Formats: sequence, structure tokens, C-alpha cells
Amino acid sequence: MVGSLRVTLLRLLIPPVALILAVGSVGAYYLSIEPAADAYDQSLVSTAIALSERIRVNEGRPAFDLPSAAEAVVRTDKYDKVYFVIRDPRGQVIAGDQDIPLPPPGARADEGVMAYDAEAHSKKLRVIALLVPCGADTCTVNVAETTIKRDRLARDILIGSVLPQGLLAALTLALVWFGVTRGLAPLAKLSDEIRQRSPRDLRAINESEAPAEAKPLLAALNKLFGQVDESNRNQQRFLANAAHQLRTPLAGLQAHTELAMAQPVPDACRAELEFVHSATIRTARLANQLLALARAEPGGSRPTDFARVDLRQVVEECADEWVHRSMARDVDLGFDLSAAPVAGDAFLLREVLANLIGNSVEYTPAGGRVTVKTGQSPHGTFLEVEDDGPGIPASERERVLERFYRMPGTSGTGSGLGLAIVREIALAHGARVEMGEGQGGRGCSVRLIFPDPAPGSRQAA
Repeated sequence: MVGSLRVTLLRLLIPPVALILAVGSVGAYYLSIEPAADAYDQSLVSTAIALSERIRVNEGRPAFDLPSAAEAVVRTDKYDKVYFVIRDPRGQVIAGDQDIPLPPPGARADEGVMAYDAEAHSKKLRVIALLVPCGADTCTVNVAETTIKRDRLARDILIGSVLPQGLLAALTLALVWFGVTRGLAPLAKLSDEIRQRSPRDLRAINESEAPAEAKPLLAALNKLFGQVDESNRNQQRFLANAAHQLRTPLAGLQAHTELAMAQPVPDACRAELEFVHSATIRTARLANQLLALARAEPGGSRPTDFARVDLRQVVEECADEWVHRSMARDVDLGFDLSAAPVAGDAFLLREVLANLIGNSVEYTPAGGRVTVKTGQSPHGTFLEVEDDGPGIPASERERVLERFYRMPGTSGTGSGLGLAIVREIALAHGARVEMGEGQGGRGCSVRLIFPDPAPGSRQAA
């Protein structure tokens, strides 16, 4: 499974960079500590040489003569304690501190000098053993000191090398993170642009600001968008043409059935004529809905430049027709209208109103109430149809906006296109659809909230 490109790049870059910096820190530490330790050892060698010059051989027996003042100078150190011991060729102590450990077995002198680590009095010591001639034999001068200043030096070198390397590591990792993020910024911007699009927005993506590596991908996407858009347009043209071709014969069939029903016919024939008449009306309504849906979708025949329309006026123009229909079903249709200017297409807005009122009147039981409202609120201009019918459960409110979907158990003659058309027309107008309950928690409320019209929008004819 392929993960994030940013994470993949960081995983490839950060470990080797961190390893290089760590190796650099360790190398810098050892390159600094060894010369410093050698310098301290050389200081002990110098002290041992100075002490060796105080060895005298009298009658074949070595002796050591060091004034107390000189001994005090030898033993004086700001941080460490200094010890020394002079041994004759047989290993017997001539002078000094006799508890300084001897060199470890197998230690070899390099040009008469041996350096080794030891411990005495529960203290770590650094010891230098210098072999000096004592007549015909060899004496040994051991000079030792504690390791306080050496430990402090090691700590200082460690801090002095690791801290800058740590800061350098943090800066390097920050630069790697910034570089990867900055390098992927065009892809992130492209992702945001595509994510914010609706499924109906199939415009080509601008390739001019995309990195060269992403242009083949964008070209393929734009080609796919073009193919899908063309397929949608063909589908819409077919849908619109088919619905348009159906309207004329359906209107003729409806007129002929009405004429036939006006004639004296047997009851059995009248029942069949009424069924045909009802089916014809439903089919004509479906054809009109399909035409409205085709016009509302992107690429349809809707105008590209909306006019300034007052929703209150649209409702008033349709009120008389729907009042008569609601009275026939014993439904109280009321209006609460205020000025509600929007930028839109009056034909499509009338279709929205027809679907919302038609649904409410059809599904509200006899004696029920339907109220149409228009006006302006802090959230925008609104058109709302509210009823006290059976309502729509919250779990179904998103699905009823889908095409041809009807809730299980729903009665009536609807096709499941009404609310889908409402949503398409709302999207075309930049409006959002809000569904909820009616007053007192009963029935259903469908509200369309439109953006304010742009200043200077032309007035609808």
C-alpha cells in the first residue's frame, strides 16, 4: 500500500542525514579528545624527565635527591593530585609514593616510556612510567595524576562537539522538512482545488502553475474530465429531446381521454379511461421533471447570466394554481411572503416551487396545513415550504435528494425526482438545501438559502 509522498520522502532523507550527523559528532569528539589526552600525557613525561635528573648513583647504589620546595612544585595542580615514585632496578622504592601501581603485565615501553591507566585509593589514575639509566642498570620513574581535568576536558569536548552538531542536525532536519513541504506545495494546492470541486464541476484544471512532473497527470485528468463532460452533455441532450418528444403525444393523449370521458360510456370503460387519464398525467409530469432536470444540470440549457428575481413574486404568480389544487385535497395552503431578491432563472425557480408545494400538498393528509415562506435572514435570502404531514426522518433526508429514490412505504404517485430537481436547481443558483421538521416538531420543512444577488444584476423580464 502506497502511503503519503511527504512521509516517504522524509523517511528516505531523514535517517541518512541523521546518521551522517551522528558519525560526524563521534568523529569530531575522538579527533579532539586524543590530542588533548596526548598533551596531558606529555606533561607527565616532562615531569618524569625532570625527576629523573635528580637520581644519583653513589657507589653503585641509586639515590634520589629532591628539595621539598621542588617536590611541592611537582605535586601542585589546580584540579588533580599528582603522585610519583622512584624505583631501583630491583623494583624497590627509592622515594615517593610507594602505592602507585606497577604497569600491567605485558606492557611494553615505547622509547623508554609506558602510559597506562590504574587505580589507587579508589581513584582513577593516569600513570607514566619512564625508564632511565642508573649506572649500568635501569631505574623507573612513575608519575601519576588523577583524571579530574581529563574528565572535564572530555565533557567539554563532548558538549562542544555534540551540541553544535545537535543544533546542526535540528536545522538540517528543519530544512529537509521545509524543502519537502515546499516542493510538494503545488501538489497540495492541486489536491485542495480538486477536493473543493463538486462532482458536477468538470472544468479543465489549469496546468500553468503545476510542476513539470505533475503535468502528465493533469493532462490525463483534463482529458478524462472532457470525456465525462461530453458524455454528460450527450445524456442531457438525449434526456431533454426524449422528454420534449413525449410532451406533444402525451398532451394529445390526455386531451383525447378527457374527451372520451365526457361522452356517455359504460362504467367499465370509464374506469379504464380514468386509469389511462391518470397515468397520462403522471407521465406528462415525469416528462416535465426530466426536462427541468436536464436544464438545471451543468451543461444544460440554463442561462449563464442569471437575472434579478424576487422569490415573493414567483410565489405570487404560482399561488392561484396551487391554491385550487390544495383545496381539492382539503389542505390549507397559506403564504408568509416578504421581499426576497435573488440572482436566478425564474423558470427554474418556479420548478423548485412546483416540486416543493406539490410534494407537501400530495403527502399532507386532508385537513393538514402547508405554508410557503419567502424573506431574508442573517444567513441569506430564503424560500421555505413547511407542512404538518408525515415528515422525513433525519436518516433519510440526504437520500431523498437522490434521483428516483423514494422512502420505503411511501404512498402517492411521485417518481422520486422532485427533491433531486430541487437540489440541482439549488446548486445551479449557489444555494443550499436545509431539511428539518415543521412547527411543533411535526411534518417537514425544506428551506433553500440563496446568496445575496450581486449589485447591478439585471432585472428579470
